[in-house]
Amino acid sequence: MAYWLLKTEPENYSYFDLERDGSTVWDGVNNSLALKHLRTMLLGDLAFIYHTGQERQVIGLAEIVSQPYIDPALNDSKRAVVDVQALQRVHHPVTLAQIKQDGKFTDFDLLRLPRLSVVPVWEVYWQYLIELTGGTN
Repeated sequence: MAYWLLKTEPENYSYFDLERDGSTVWDGVNNSLALKHLRTMLLGDLAFIYHTGQERQVIGLAEIVSQPYIDPALNDSKRAVVDVQALQRVHHPVTLAQIKQDGKFTDFDLLRLPRLSVVPVWEVYWQYLIELTGGTN
């Protein structure tokens, strides 16, 4: 199992929209490195949903519920998508400022590559972020 952080603009599609919908096609990824990450996702991988913009915080947990496939809305074989299912809101959202201030995240791609919309999360970072968010049910 791999861990991910998926960024979204909450005014376009928030974690709360994902909760309402139950699941969605995670699309709109343009960056080649982000697409490469998306194409390596496997059924059952877990992801933090991260609100960008004014919020800049980890807000929820989701599961990858499909293998990557070509975006059916586009006529471009390079553009992949996955299906994502809401799992739960985090108890305590973790802000980008908190992550930046915490010395344990020095090599985290969220900080190293801030414009990347699909970010791999090393297991040690995943476990620590779960701890910071108050754990899972």
